[in-house]
Amino acid sequence: MLKSYLKTAFRFLLKNKTFSFINIFGLATGTLCCLYILLYVQDQYSYDKQHNSVKNIYRLTTDLVLSGDKHHSATSSPPIAPALKKDFPEVQNVTRVVEVDKLGAKEHLLRYKEKSFYESEAYLVDSTFFDMFNYNFVEGHATHALDDPYSVVLLKTTADKLFGSENAVGKMININDAYGKHDFKVTGVVDESLGKSHLHANMFITMKSSSTGVSIANDNEWAGNNFLFTYVKLRPGADPKTLEKKLPAFLLKYASQKLKQLGMQKELHLQPVTSIHTTAGFDIEPTKTANPSFLLILVLIAVLIQVIACINFMNLSTARASKRAKEVGVRKVVGAGKYDLIKQFLGESFILSFIGVIIALPLLWIVLPYFNDITHADIRLSFFADYRLWLILTALIVVTGLVAGSYPAFYLSAFEAIKVIKGNFNSRISAIGIRKILVIIQFVVSIVMITCIIIIYSQLSFIKNKDLGFDKNQKVIFNFYTDDAQKQMPALANDLRQIAGVKAVNSADNYLSQFVMHDHGVYPAGGNMATAIDAQNIASDQYFIKAYGIKLLSGRDFIPGDSNKVIINTTLAKRLNLNAQTAPGARLYSQFGNGPLTFVTVVGVMNDFNYNSLHDAVRPFMVEYDGNAGDMSSIIVSTNSKDYKALLTQIGAIWHKDLPSVPFEYSFMDSEVQKQYETEITLSNIINSFTIIAILISCLGLFGLAAFSAEQRNKEIGIRKVLGASVSGLVSLLSKDFLILVGVSFVIATPMAWYGMSKWLEAFAYRISLSWWMFALAGVMAVLIAVLTVSTQAIRAALANPVKSLKTE
Repeated sequence: MLKSYLKTAFRFLLKNKTFSFINIFGLATGTLCCLYILLYVQDQYSYDKQHNSVKNIYRLTTDLVLSGDKHHSATSSPPIAPALKKDFPEVQNVTRVVEVDKLGAKEHLLRYKEKSFYESEAYLVDSTFFDMFNYNFVEGHATHALDDPYSVVLLKTTADKLFGSENAVGKMININDAYGKHDFKVTGVVDESLGKSHLHANMFITMKSSSTGVSIANDNEWAGNNFLFTYVKLRPGADPKTLEKKLPAFLLKYASQKLKQLGMQKELHLQPVTSIHTTAGFDIEPTKTANPSFLLILVLIAVLIQVIACINFMNLSTARASKRAKEVGVRKVVGAGKYDLIKQFLGESFILSFIGVIIALPLLWIVLPYFNDITHADIRLSFFADYRLWLILTALIVVTGLVAGSYPAFYLSAFEAIKVIKGNFNSRISAIGIRKILVIIQFVVSIVMITCIIIIYSQLSFIKNKDLGFDKNQKVIFNFYTDDAQKQMPALANDLRQIAGVKAVNSADNYLSQFVMHDHGVYPAGGNMATAIDAQNIASDQYFIKAYGIKLLSGRDFIPGDSNKVIINTTLAKRLNLNAQTAPGARLYSQFGNGPLTFVTVVGVMNDFNYNSLHDAVRPFMVEYDGNAGDMSSIIVSTNSKDYKALLTQIGAIWHKDLPSVPFEYSFMDSEVQKQYETEITLSNIINSFTIIAILISCLGLFGLAAFSAEQRNKEIGIRKVLGASVSGLVSLLSKDFLILVGVSFVIATPMAWYGMSKWLEAFAYRISLSWWMFALAGVMAVLIAVLTVSTQAIRAALANPVKSLKTE
């Protein structure tokens, strides 16, 4: 019986080549996209699953309310971790991690004998780090790897660059960065073969190293200094919710007085470590996370593309039912039951689905680099090593086979044998209605995706062209990562100012578009820290305003010698209840911990500018004068030169003179600003690519239905031509029904797209307004696509010789 079913299925496929091609190609293309997206999403959710007792590992997060501003932070204060272990017996272990790249030491010069290079992504960690987190030790052992001061564990790629094929453990290397120059002993080499982690680093340095690490480890600030990541491992059976309920009393025990002094509200929460990579919304993260809404959109796209491919199968199978009606009748007469026929047609659907997957796999292998490029991922196909890939493939075959074949199977198996054999078969009205509904679903999906492209592109264009309040163009950025290099910055900055075409050279501890790490509360005369406004700040020399082209609303720019002077933005002035015009001259006070009361004097008020991405509204901000360029980490060169090649050649010559041992590396401000929107750009690229594929699959189905419709009406067309119908009239006749379906699709798709994109735009503090033309353009594009698809078959039918279709009448 099975052999008979298979033989019949393959005969039908070979006899109806166009039908088979459309179905197999559609299923293969849909499966290709669906498989990649599922692999990508599965990869994003696979982070941190490799750690022992991972269900008991949590990260401590902090919710802060300071001066009315809410902060949702993945970091916490240094003394909390040891106190947790001391006060709560359910806490088995704790460890702390400091991402030094965000604390000023962005790059680290590694040196071993004659080899030296810069490396980023270094963490200062407690000695208990490898007791909690599992990394594969290629060399050395996790136990006691970070017990001794000045110990370092290297990622294998970093160790290979330093030592080549030599063993690394036991060797001494020198690490030179903004914290100074020190010798470290390599105690281990790890790789990430056990699985990906949100804590990806090239170097794990013990917290006991240098005065910086020691001061962090011994820091006793409970309210402020929320800059390190704290992890706790609970004992088996301990309930994290019960522990979390105890944390408010725990915090008040140690920090109530300081919180009251600062006017701060603080809450601690436990976050499962396995959810970190797929949770968004925290102020600071060690690595880039995957927004769960973004992943949900991807899964939705995968499902919709696969559904479109299944719809093609259902439509063409029911449309061509008359071709198989007599086969069904004969099988029923010789004893086949309804469920035998259902199994036969479902089996054919599974065969097509299986063929689609078999074709999709090599295609996926070919296009994998392209897909990885648009998603910025590193998905690899390991067919025999990863059982999850086989589970996904099996699930795709089964689900696709059932979805695509269920309706045709039940529809075809329901034919009445006697009527079919007598030739009384007519396509059922119900089947025609179902086909129309399925075509509408296809074009609803296509129109929604086209609308998304238009709106996302419009928002990105708005972001690109919006006046940020500062000039991001023609700015060259140079970063300085070592103490030695920073000492040469004043000489380099002075030399750069002599180059023709250079308007200004600014030295600062940060540059605009980068996360501002420093903030503290300030208040005017008559206030206190309980009423202070939290202001982000950077330190800069006197060229900040000139370099960025920022407008001063009142007061003056910095001048040399402006010790303890600041320029504030209008948002900070308003929050401090200062008049922007009269604010210059006002003193702003602050106090940190038990330290002395300090103050700065406002010398100018600048217009607000978007120093961070347009996802967030402008926050209180100030620039503090620091005339010592050797304390800075960045130089921003503002230029009006149009010949960048010549300019960079000149800068390079000066660089090699002043910094002969430092690599000449630079970036451009407009590119750095653009990097803030990588998620949106990635989403745009993904939707662009998969929308084209969805439209291609929809058009294949529409092409098949149009061809079938023309075939069914060939005698009608012949009679109309004989009676004088024009080609344009016949094309209009054959296309009208399909265009009506596209029109209905547009009516359904528009509110869906409007709702979805309105929600997406809510993530931006500055955004476009949705306009009618965006939806109308999507509708027009859908109509044009449908017309081009259907008209090819309609024109072909209209131009056919009527004699051929009428000669048997």
